[in-house]
Amino acid sequence: MTVTPQELRLRLAHIELAAQVHGPADGRPVIALHGWLDNAATFARLAPKLEGLRIVALDLAGHGHSEHRPAGGGYALWDYVHDVLLVAEQLGWPRFSLLGHSMGAIVSVMLAATFPERVQRLALIDGLVPPTVEADAAVATLAEALRGRLTLSAKRKPLYPSLERAAQVRQRGVGHVSYQAARLLAQRGLMQVEGGLTWRTDSRLTLATPLRLTGAQVQAFVTALNCPTRLVLAEQGLLAQRDGLHELLAQTPIAVERLPGGHHLHLDDERGAQLVADCFNPFLSAP
Repeated sequence: MTVTPQELRLRLAHIELAAQVHGPADGRPVIALHGWLDNAATFARLAPKLEGLRIVALDLAGHGHSEHRPAGGGYALWDYVHDVLLVAEQLGWPRFSLLGHSMGAIVSVMLAATFPERVQRLALIDGLVPPTVEADAAVATLAEALRGRLTLSAKRKPLYPSLERAAQVRQRGVGHVSYQAARLLAQRGLMQVEGGLTWRTDSRLTLATPLRLTGAQVQAFVTALNCPTRLVLAEQGLLAQRDGLHELLAQTPIAVERLPGGHHLHLDDERGAQLVADCFNPFLSAP
């Protein structure tokens, strides 16, 4: 089941973001953050099943209907943290919960760790921390990213003759999704151009990350969490394959719920969305 959400535009000082709003106006405030190259539609199945919440599902900068960063800018995780804080200010929410999937979960952890007074509860779906590098790999990591930037202007976005074809391609992309899930993401993520349809996402999002955190830095963010946190770990997802995950989680009070399904289990079908909702409803409604 999907319910048509309310569309919202949020004009920040440096960028305008789009969002989809679910739930009653007097519901508990929740900001929902999607994964890399996805958009707010990732919560289309889940949000209607979450009870008593006012969910503002953002299109993060460069994704969906949100604006792209200015020329010369980039998409560092901490810039997303800054955006979310400004969104909360505009909404008038001094405290709120975060619902994050994949990259959105990573941004949520970073925000909750650095601004614990703002975040009431943290609900994570198959995401926790970013990929890391050791300090001696920093030079090679930056070089790869800058080479990508130098050649970006020569690259062209793919064109698709139809929504159905684009959904079929997205289905086979990062974090394999069902056709129905891919179609929901494509409906919000595509735009009409000469010759067909192409993705709205900023091409810079496909570049390598110029600076990655070390393992010790990532651990510092996770251990700094002091709000109630629940992580849904998809049994066939991407996070379950992460080296060192169990050792990292063992050092935290994060409650982990393992559920059947892939990386987009909350969007792939109604059953997966209901399982995730059953996990988060009592958690997000608790005092």
